[in-house]
Amino acid sequence: MIARKKTWFVVRTAAALFGAAALTAPAMAQAPPDQWQFTGVVYLYLPKISGSATFPSGTTADVSVDASQLIHNLKFGFMGALDARKGQWDLFTDLIYADVKGSKSQTRDLSIGGMTLPVGITADANLKVKTTLWTLAGGYNFVETPGVTFGLFGGARELVLSQTLGYQFSAEVGPFIGPLRQGESNINLNNWDGILGAKGRFTFGEKREWFVPYYVDVGTGQSKYTWQTYAGLGYGFSWGELVGVWRYIDYAFKSSSNATFKMNGPAIGAAFHW
Repeated sequence: MIARKKTWFVVRTAAALFGAAALTAPAMAQAPPDQWQFTGVVYLYLPKISGSATFPSGTTADVSVDASQLIHNLKFGFMGALDARKGQWDLFTDLIYADVKGSKSQTRDLSIGGMTLPVGITADANLKVKTTLWTLAGGYNFVETPGVTFGLFGGARELVLSQTLGYQFSAEVGPFIGPLRQGESNINLNNWDGILGAKGRFTFGEKREWFVPYYVDVGTGQSKYTWQTYAGLGYGFSWGELVGVWRYIDYAFKSSSNATFKMNGPAIGAAFHW
């Protein structure tokens, strides 16, 4: 059995990304029930990401890799979302895209058929991971008071995960002999899962200008399970809000590739209403 490694690596962004109202649950000014209200958020997200996968090699033994040992560069990232409310009904959609890569020379952070590399054998390895995470959901806010909001929602989330591993061993090992000492393998997942969750906020302060947003969802479907949560602190202004949250996303897959995927880290941003 191939062991799954759970160490972390850090993806650092260089510019603010577009985020989701669903992740910050911003308060909106009261409006007539028959009018739509919208919220958008701009924020910087700095997650740690972990993952592992077993790549088919075309031989009798597969190559396993812990992505957190290899990836350290964010090539491109984007997040965008829209939250729309009418009365106590709430609709939101959230899109995350990340393109990351990394490489190591003379590394031993690979395993063959579930076994570590023999002493004296190293590998040159490069790993590319492209991730698209799209959530679409709708719900109803059961509690709306000056101090507390609480709602339940249901929807779906799609994860598109593409991983490419290139490797070259320093010497012949196992079935990797001759031209098979080097190669490239791919894993592609496209999973849809239904989700259920809750979100809202607590407000406090003399003018209720401070708030604590919270969010949690759980789901299953093509994945074994998925769940996501966040909590944080925000402050309201006349033009909108500033908010910081800590967000965590976790996936366990049914596929035989043994791929895992997690994102965990802070987000700081500004919310705008119209």
